[in-house]
Amino acid sequence: MNQSHELTTELNNKRVSLHTLGCRLNFSETGSIADGFVKRGYSVVDFGEPAEVTFINTCTVTDGADSTCRNLIRKAHRASPEGRIVVAGCYAQMDAERISKMVGVDLVLGTSEKYKVFDYLNEDEVDTIHIDKSTSFYEAATTQAEGHTRAFLKIQDGCNYVCSFCIIPQARGRSKAISIEQAVLNAKKVVDQGFKEVILTGVNIGEYEVNSGERLTDLVKELVAIDGLERLRLSSVEPNTITDELLDVFSSSSKFLEHFHIPLQSGDDEILRQMRRRYTVEEYRNIINKVITRFPNSGIGADIICGFPGEDQAQFENTYNLLKELPITHFHVFPYSSRVNTTAARMPDHIQHGVKKERVHALRTLGEAKLNLFAEDQVGSSNEVLFERKNDLGFWEGYTRNYIRVLVESDSDLKNQIRPVFLKDHDGTLRGEILN
Repeated sequence: MNQSHELTTELNNKRVSLHTLGCRLNFSETGSIADGFVKRGYSVVDFGEPAEVTFINTCTVTDGADSTCRNLIRKAHRASPEGRIVVAGCYAQMDAERISKMVGVDLVLGTSEKYKVFDYLNEDEVDTIHIDKSTSFYEAATTQAEGHTRAFLKIQDGCNYVCSFCIIPQARGRSKAISIEQAVLNAKKVVDQGFKEVILTGVNIGEYEVNSGERLTDLVKELVAIDGLERLRLSSVEPNTITDELLDVFSSSSKFLEHFHIPLQSGDDEILRQMRRRYTVEEYRNIINKVITRFPNSGIGADIICGFPGEDQAQFENTYNLLKELPITHFHVFPYSSRVNTTAARMPDHIQHGVKKERVHALRTLGEAKLNLFAEDQVGSSNEVLFERKNDLGFWEGYTRNYIRVLVESDSDLKNQIRPVFLKDHDGTLRGEILN
């Protein structure tokens, strides 16, 4: 086969490679965009494989995320020197000029413009950068195009909070939300595709009512009533937006899972005040206790920032001791990262990198120990597991209702199946066997 014929064959079989950085909201948006590529005749290939188009949906929460994105651009260009690279999302919104100068980048699309990627790809002559400050809400949900077994459904975007460390309101704009009616329609489409679990996502989904004019509790009631939807949970929810009524609605349906993600950021009141968080340590403790009262076997995740400007050793120890005390099982620990044009970036007494690294290591070590203890406590009990894939060692992997990873042996195809599993032992990983 000559080279020109090979090229023609490849162009007739267009391929797209997609990579998502950051939050579950980004994953929902990439899912919708992936579906758009499939509908236009593209086949989705793994990131790093040759492709006519590579789409990178970015995050800019930390400078580490920015650096990772730049490395991914280089990797994409090495894999497909003649392919088109599209860099979109939050990092693109905030640092478009720098990204546009990187070798291989064809399009830089902001948080709103990324939904217009197909229009820009179809233009013969295109500008590289497209950034807009749109106030529109763009719907998004996971689709089959990316091969996930859990679906992320976007119900909210943007944020009205002004936490001193956070750049996301600058990247995504003010808070906005979808209507209950449209959210239910989108959820039904997701279920019709075969998804059994839906995760509601947004930047600050506790603000849903502020922008939609409708109550989050009413949305949850509508969603759990959908035939075919077997599991529902929320992504990150600000602690000051978790109400008794919301917890009551969750506990009234067996479809709602015993897994919560409730950001903490710091366990010291003065640091919380400097961060402009909307709760105190005692209020956070009360929220966690309310969750555990209603869901005693729940897994609870929390975001924590180490080394916020001015954080001394005693304040860090307040955070460490609070996390040791509370039934937090899934730690998401980050070193403080200075973000341009944020209040915290202009504060004095920034912490040295080495100190931040030590504090991050201490908290991650504590988190690993607590997660292991939580998993060990499940041994001897049964739980429903949604299986996702068969790993390289031949074990099926899935997650319990309280979000613990489980391995089982089975000759059956368990992908996207929910099965009762007896949790029989823990050797660093929870292992189980299917119950008939």
